[in-house]
Amino acid sequence: MTYAFTIEPPEYYALDNEPELMAKCQEWGLISAKATKLKTFYYKGNGLNLPCNILGFVDHMTAVIELDNGQKHCIHPSYLKEMQASGYSTRGLTGVGAETGTEQGYTTQAHASDETSAQNDSPAELVDPEDDMDGLDSFSELKGDPDGLVEEYMGPQAGSNANVTSETKPKTKAAPKTKAVKIDLPEGKVKMSGVVKEFTTVPNHFSDNDDEVIIYESVTIMEPDVIEVGEAWSSHSATMKKQELEVGDVLTFEAKIIKKKLTRNPVPYKINNPSKIQKED
Repeated sequence: MTYAFTIEPPEYYALDNEPELMAKCQEWGLISAKATKLKTFYYKGNGLNLPCNILGFVDHMTAVIELDNGQKHCIHPSYLKEMQASGYSTRGLTGVGAETGTEQGYTTQAHASDETSAQNDSPAELVDPEDDMDGLDSFSELKGDPDGLVEEYMGPQAGSNANVTSETKPKTKAAPKTKAVKIDLPEGKVKMSGVVKEFTTVPNHFSDNDDEVIIYESVTIMEPDVIEVGEAWSSHSATMKKQELEVGDVLTFEAKIIKKKLTRNPVPYKINNPSKIQKED
């Protein structure tokens, strides 16, 4: 049997070992932080109730599951989490149409930060995509500013020289724009190093809580070729929290790095699923 509603990922990051899969499921809230083994997950959309396997993710906001017939399907982790509730199918969803609309709503929002049109129902590729912590991923209240980098203009304030004319204003020369250097990122996991710059949070429009992230500086790809990256970010996942990191810590690790801006921050690259993490003295 073939399911017509599925959204096949053209490319995704596979969670092919149990520690990585458990860490990602804990990050998504599918299992508790104290869980020692995985449980069976169920897909309950489109009038179905099927056991499914979590294969990996396209970006921070798009999980990839496998249904009983082997078809792969993209779904928002928060929506998959809701499906695990025992009373999910009776909580106000009236028929197949309502369930389908709910899932498509999650999928569309999850890819609002990508250049791919939501009307095509095709998920963002990893090389935006990370882009995007998802996140993963960028939202803004300002039209034409998808990454939230433009501050809101508040107008002249009381006590300021609001009435100064253009004739009396000193003319200032605009600073020359510096052109960003394009970096050809390698595919797959590579050995990297970086320095913890700060811990922060970004809004998650599908959760009551903001997403915790880590921003790194002096990020360098060490192997197979040395590439200076600069700033990058990653989710402050359960795996990273075990490291008890502090600002200034120098790390080496293996991870995949992709082009994905952090929501409302000018950090252009995301580090996916770091492993073999070591803190240098």
